[in-house]
Amino acid sequence: MLSEATCQWLGIDGDELKKLICQDVKEIFLTMVNVGDVEPVAMSGPVETRFTDCVTAMVGFAGYFNGVVSVHASDQLAMKFTSQMLGIDVDEVGEDVIDALGEIANMIGGSFKHHLSRGGEEVKLSTPSVITGKEYFINAVAQTEAIPLSFKTGGTEFVVSVLIQRD
Repeated sequence: MLSEATCQWLGIDGDELKKLICQDVKEIFLTMVNVGDVEPVAMSGPVETRFTDCVTAMVGFAGYFNGVVSVHASDQLAMKFTSQMLGIDVDEVGEDVIDALGEIANMIGGSFKHHLSRGGEEVKLSTPSVITGKEYFINAVAQTEAIPLSFKTGGTEFVVSVLIQRD
């Protein structure tokens, strides 16, 4: 979770920001992905950096504050999200999954930046990046603070995390 100093710098309480992100994720999954049973669950343990048979979609943000919003889902869940979002059967992690998960990360990133900026102009989002693979690691090289959030849908969990770096 964010330090008190970072929350003061951002001008928002950490618990309030977490609540807003959870609301955004639920709304995006309901309206854009057609998945209505997404519920936040308590994180158990530290933020994961090693992923197996997973899809990670990330969108960076830069400006008044810098960082990255990422969505981590198992291959199976990423294919389910893509099928629901596009209304097609998806049976492999390919271009459709990459595009769909990238767009989900982009929508979450866009919602997030509006909670912390005045009109959205102080922060710009990058083009989404998507990583897939049998096994990979993700580590932030700059000193950052994290807001890790875990969600459950249909008995399966996925993670949305926000890393923030102050200039």
